[in-house]
Amino acid sequence: MTAYRAEDDYDYLFKVVLIGDSGVGKSNLLSRFTRDEFSLESKSTIGVEFATRSLNVDGKVIKAQIWDTAGQERSRAITSAYYHGAVGAFLVYDVTRHPTFENVERWLRELRDHTDPNIVVMLVGNKSDLRHLVAVSTEDGKSFAEKESLYFMETSALEATNV
Repeated sequence: MTAYRAEDDYDYLFKVVLIGDSGVGKSNLLSRFTRDEFSLESKSTIGVEFATRSLNVDGKVIKAQIWDTAGQERSRAITSAYYHGAVGAFLVYDVTRHPTFENVERWLRELRDHTDPNIVVMLVGNKSDLRHLVAVSTEDGKSFAEKESLYFMETSALEATNV
C-alpha cells in the first residue's frame, strides 16, 4: 500500500531559474514540463511566474520550483531576488534565432554575478522541431557549453522532446 502524500509533502525542494532572451520559449518549456501543455499563442511573461513539479527519485520526493522571468531588459531590476536560492538554471536560446545565442554569454555573466558558484547550469537550444530554420548548429551549442563547463541539450517544447 502506498502512503498518501500531500501536495506540499516533499523531501527536497530545489529552486531552478529559466533565463534567456524574450521569445525563446522559456514559458512553454515550463508549461510543458509542469502541466504537459503547449500554447502557440503564449504571451510574453510580465515580471516573474513560477510553477512546481514533484518527481520521485530513489524513493524521495523532489519538488522542483521553476521560476520563469521576462526576457526583456526592463525586467532586470528583479535580478538578485529572482536568483536568490537557485541551485540550477536553464539558459535558453532559440536555435532559429542566432542573436538569442549571441546573448547567452551576457545571460551567463549575469547568472554568475548573482548566484552561488556551484549552481548547475544547462544551456538549452529550444525549438529543435524547426530543423529547416536552424541558425545555430548543435555543434556550436555543444562547443560553447563545453567551453563554459555547462550541460547542454536541445529541446522542443512543441514536440515535448527532451523536456
